Amino acid sequence: MFEALADRLEGAWKKLRGQDKISESNIQDALREVRRALLEADVNLQVVKDFVTEVETKALGAEVITGVRPDQQFIKIVHDELVQVMGEENVPLAQADHSPTIVLMAGLQGTGKTTATAKLALHLRKLERSCLMVATDVYRPAAIDQLITLGKQIDVPVFELGSDADPVEIARQGVERAKAEGVDTVIIDTAGRLQIDQDMMAELARIKETVQPNETLLVVDSMTGQEAANLTRTFHEKIGITGAILTKLDGDSRGGAALSVRHISGAPIKFVGVGEKVEALQPFYPDRMASRILGMGDVLTLVEKAQEEIDLADAEKMQEKILSANFDFTDFLKQMRLLKNMGSLGGIIKLIPGMNKLTDDQLKHGETQLKRCEAMINSMTRQERQNPDLLASSPSRRRRIANGAGYKETDVSKLVSDFQRMRNMMQQMGQGQFAGMPGMFGGMGGPAAGNSPAAPGWRGYNSGAGSKKKPKKDKKKKGFGTL
Repeated sequence: MFEALADRLEGAWKKLRGQDKISESNIQDALREVRRALLEADVNLQVVKDFVTEVETKALGAEVITGVRPDQQFIKIVHDELVQVMGEENVPLAQADHSPTIVLMAGLQGTGKTTATAKLALHLRKLERSCLMVATDVYRPAAIDQLITLGKQIDVPVFELGSDADPVEIARQGVERAKAEGVDTVIIDTAGRLQIDQDMMAELARIKETVQPNETLLVVDSMTGQEAANLTRTFHEKIGITGAILTKLDGDSRGGAALSVRHISGAPIKFVGVGEKVEALQPFYPDRMASRILGMGDVLTLVEKAQEEIDLADAEKMQEKILSANFDFTDFLKQMRLLKNMGSLGGIIKLIPGMNKLTDDQLKHGETQLKRCEAMINSMTRQERQNPDLLASSPSRRRRIANGAGYKETDVSKLVSDFQRMRNMMQQMGQGQFAGMPGMFGGMGGPAAGNSPAAPGWRGYNSGAGSKKKPKKDKKKKGFGTL
């Protein structure tokens, strides 16, 4: 996401490179690029005007800092203003003093509201909060069945009375059921429409009046751009919302909705959907989003993803194996699967600072390398996985593995030699002898990856091993060392 916006903003930084300081004359070209970048990202026009005005005022009034280039200072000012526009800080989901906490989900049809309901329930379940989902969408065919299916997938119960019942009564009884069973949070999935109409608003108002929710969240499709902000404002004026969930953010390369919703509607973005999987829901942090927009990555979110998937004890054992050169193919396969559990390779890499320049072709190439490695490792015997040196000394073993995986013997030989080199490098890191990062696994699939001057270190990432290197010594980041 935000690739086009990030590329455009780079033009603004270039306008100030080589300058001694920010001045009224040299900043105008940079501001013009910022304005164009935001407009092309489908940011609301009023937001763009206010944003550029604030950036100009702060840039011209900024103190000259020794050792900091004007373009770097300008980037910092833009970053801080992006954070300001998007709400400054994360606004957590409300929690009632007395259970249950009631969350009312609203939105137009097609925004991913039912899926967002399940995603939110899973997010809360990970926080050890029990949930009950209530299906009140009696109009859309199979909406109730969809919620029931999602509920089974995430192991969260669904309350429903069928498609002939009154939505208001379903919501009321669902809340009563939650109270009786001591459920922590009730999430009510309401009906959407293809457009805002009086009947929908009236029904929402009745449900809201009946259940008195602690949160009324509007689910907004980020693909609608600046219209997302206008929609949020309209819903807020009609029924009163407490926040928004921005869905399909992974499919929106423009990002205008994320920059417009809070400023125009006054409602904070509380969560963002970043994929189709039910796990793909993240709390919205304006500072982290600003870093992604500016191509700075998002290490905190990356660490949090790692913590969800990796046990600290396993991480420490794996670290010891890596640094003592006892890391084998079984361990490597385990790490690849953990990486998959964290999300797509492209989504993970974009969280790493400096990796925003990777093209889709390079990311696809990286995915291909992981699949090739996994196929060849799966063709090995347990003994061969645990002792890679067996393969280095046995051409017949390599031929058998190549035939089983559907690749050439040279591919297996390349995998083994690269793995041994990586293992030796890891051992040197543990002894404080790290002298550089060789291109591991980069040659297996052709030149598509690893040859981009904008992507240093990419060749070392093709195997999925690239993220295992530098963080190894940092034990403070739980589990991060084994990625």
